[in-house]
Amino acid sequence: MTTDDTFLNVPDCVPARMVNEYCYCPRLAYLEWVQGEFMESADTAEGRFHHRVVDQEKGSLPAPAPDAESAGEPGTEETIHARSVWLSAVEENLTSRIDLLEGVAGMVTPVDYKHGVAPDLPAGAWETDRVQVCAQGLVLRANGFTTDGGVLYYVESKTRIDVAFDDTLVKRTRELTQSARRMAIDGRIPAPLTDSPKCVRCSLAPICLPDEVNLLAGGDTVTSDSDERVRRLMPARDDALPLYVQEQGARVGKSGEVFEAWLKDKKLGEARMFETSHIALMGNVQITTQAISEALDRGICVAYFSMGGWFKGLTHGPAHRNIMLRMAQYRAAFDPARSLALARGFVAAKIRNSRTMLMRNHAALNEDIPVTLAQLAQESLTADGEVSLLSIEAQAARIYFGAFSGMLKVRGAEADWPFDFNGRNRRPPRDAVNALLSFAYSLLSKDFTVLAQVIGFDPYLGFYHHPRYGRPSLGLDMMEEFRPLVADSVVITVINTGVLTAKDFVQRGTAIMLTPGGRKKFLQAYEGRLETLITHPIFGYRISYRRVLEVQLRLLGRVLTGELDEYPGFVTR
Repeated sequence: MTTDDTFLNVPDCVPARMVNEYCYCPRLAYLEWVQGEFMESADTAEGRFHHRVVDQEKGSLPAPAPDAESAGEPGTEETIHARSVWLSAVEENLTSRIDLLEGVAGMVTPVDYKHGVAPDLPAGAWETDRVQVCAQGLVLRANGFTTDGGVLYYVESKTRIDVAFDDTLVKRTRELTQSARRMAIDGRIPAPLTDSPKCVRCSLAPICLPDEVNLLAGGDTVTSDSDERVRRLMPARDDALPLYVQEQGARVGKSGEVFEAWLKDKKLGEARMFETSHIALMGNVQITTQAISEALDRGICVAYFSMGGWFKGLTHGPAHRNIMLRMAQYRAAFDPARSLALARGFVAAKIRNSRTMLMRNHAALNEDIPVTLAQLAQESLTADGEVSLLSIEAQAARIYFGAFSGMLKVRGAEADWPFDFNGRNRRPPRDAVNALLSFAYSLLSKDFTVLAQVIGFDPYLGFYHHPRYGRPSLGLDMMEEFRPLVADSVVITVINTGVLTAKDFVQRGTAIMLTPGGRKKFLQAYEGRLETLITHPIFGYRISYRRVLEVQLRLLGRVLTGELDEYPGFVTR
């Protein structure tokens, strides 16, 4: 992409911290500065903790001496000790918030705080840190101050490293600054590092996906499900989980660092905020303004469902700053050829996973069914248009749901068994199995919609499902390949293991729905499925299904922005 087609407006000044990041990894600088990505890690949290003092503005910064010769002369000395000083220098294309300034009028020394210990290097510090403090020095000089060196203070080892602003370091700093600007102006994300140890400690590795992108861009083929083809640079499971509240008349509030659910004067439960991915409210459940405000500040969405489990919408904060991703999404969505290519992949993966589910779970599967589904999956990849693709998907669905009952095991007396299934029906579901399927699909749609919002997509604009008011079309697109593996699998499990019985359903007219108790048991089973570890069929590492959903969405983003040629559907074997 170029500025001509992205309308990218690059600031005149590069933050000194981004010069540091660019020196360390250009791709990291692009993700943070251009796309506005950030992800907390132990290292970033520790660094923020060590910066808590110097992040507070304190002390005054007098005007520099009228000329360099008078700096430090008797009678002109005024001690400087100022924290968190923000200055810019357009002529150097630099801006910086300086942790600490020490010195006397005109003659100053920038001090940059770093967590960790000073490295055992001839220069006494990493190049990335030296160019950052040199960038601060260039900003100070452009603002009339005299400075010939800075200090790097490594907090853990309590070490001060002097950095001289010699010609070599100044030249290197200016080169990196201009390279970072050209990278942003070009609007093209740099390629990932190759098998770099830097990626292991990088907080943005789960967003960057360096090894995954390199593998897919290289066109390698998969040889084994169990071989770990790339490094797993993310936790296998996500520590943050959803908070579900379904007690009618309940309210959600905040108290300190926790969200609390109350029913009148009875406390129903609580969840620590930093462990909450989003809040899901079922039916007539209220949430206080204070709780919503805190959730928005922390990037936590609030999802709303009807009493019957129909996903209605989201409350969320401002859209993710990665406007370039959304622009790429819009371009693809309004390009019939690109939309069709993506839709083919979604449908083919869904059909293949449906075939796998039947082969794994059906007691006496007709041998023609796997053959037919495999043929339909292949046909979907060459469908000549949306109408033919919809026809192929509908044919595969009829075959799949026609055999679905063979995956259900009768428990107890057959006459009392409530899970007879004679095909898909909905709006409203008219039997227990369809009620479970509809609820599972609603939950899965919610999860993809929340993830899409967090990652930076427009969740309401898809490629296969047409835009419709209030419909999260992208979430519906992405959930297609996971319907059998996640939603249908949970339904089959809760029926076959006896988790749910006839007592967990209530009939209202022709509609069947779960009772509050039944819904709670189903939610537990659904969340348990998302926490299940699975070997990724392409990358070979083991992560939870919840992580898989995120990885697949991020890979879609890499396709839309041009890093990958085609979307790699998630298909189990």
